[in-house]
Amino acid sequence: MEKEINVWYDKEGDFLEVIFEKKKGYFKQTESDEVMEKIDLDGNIIGFSILNFNAIKKGNAISVLLKS
Repeated sequence: MEKEINVWYDKEGDFLEVIFEKKKGYFKQTESDEVMEKIDLDGNIIGFSILNFNAIKKGNAISVLLKS
């Protein structure tokens, strides 16, 4: 199955956003302060965002279970 995934990075804000589906939704906090889930109006995960992305690129991995 083919699916388009949209990835956006703001270098100045050090913010990464990954969107699996373009539809209305909202961001919800996860167990990590750096990661937020994007949830659609039916409660399905349609993406996520990461603050301070450069910390991850330098080897400080973040592991978060995305759940709606």
